[in-house]
Amino acid sequence: MDPSLLLAIAALMAVAAALYSSVGHGGASAYLAIMALFSVAPETMRPTALALNLVVAGLGAARYGLRGQTNWKLLLAFAVTSAPAAWLGGSIHLPPEFYRPLVGAVLVAAAVRLFWSPKQLAYREVTTPSLLITLPAGAALGFLAGLTGTGGGIFLSPLIILFAWETPRHTSGVAAGFIFLNSAAGLLGNLAAVRSLPAEMPWLMGAVALGALLGTWLGVEKLPRDRLLQALGLVLTLAGVKLIFGG
Repeated sequence: MDPSLLLAIAALMAVAAALYSSVGHGGASAYLAIMALFSVAPETMRPTALALNLVVAGLGAARYGLRGQTNWKLLLAFAVTSAPAAWLGGSIHLPPEFYRPLVGAVLVAAAVRLFWSPKQLAYREVTTPSLLITLPAGAALGFLAGLTGTGGGIFLSPLIILFAWETPRHTSGVAAGFIFLNSAAGLLGNLAAVRSLPAEMPWLMGAVALGALLGTWLGVEKLPRDRLLQALGLVLTLAGVKLIFGG
């Protein structure tokens, strides 16, 4: 890859990692969009996005976890079924026109709700969902994660927030762990694609790691609850538009 092209891709991915990690996300949907913009080979895109997700979500999970901002019971209630489903979704190749517009529209709708009265959403009393809800929801979200080449946090976070299952900051901690597990499972479900990872991966991983250090610092330390929801709304909008129009 030409050095100037690599620098441009790495810089954009670092910015995306900073934004997405501020709400506990890995940024896979943004990395996919960036690679599509620069005409990266399709067979390279999904495993690359998942591998970068592992770096960013891993840093996020560690940072939120160390600060006591991860609800581990809630994470496990979703992850126990999501990880196997992500492995299955990662092994299936469906034409994107079957699911991308629908999923994208759902994400944009969720973003609109987050932008509307974020303070009211941010400070509601939280309730614990039943396993009868989290287990099938985790399976559905994990399958979508593997199918779309993302970690699934863009689907899980709005669900938790809109149903008041956790506070915004703890939601970010849950999402980071969820994304890490699903990204690993998605890669395992398509090990053959790992051979398509580009030789420039160390540079891209370093770029997103730097972005994630900044983003997680903002998410853990600086952004108030309502601003976290607005940041999440922006992330969902970008992801939704990418799914609808990204092809």
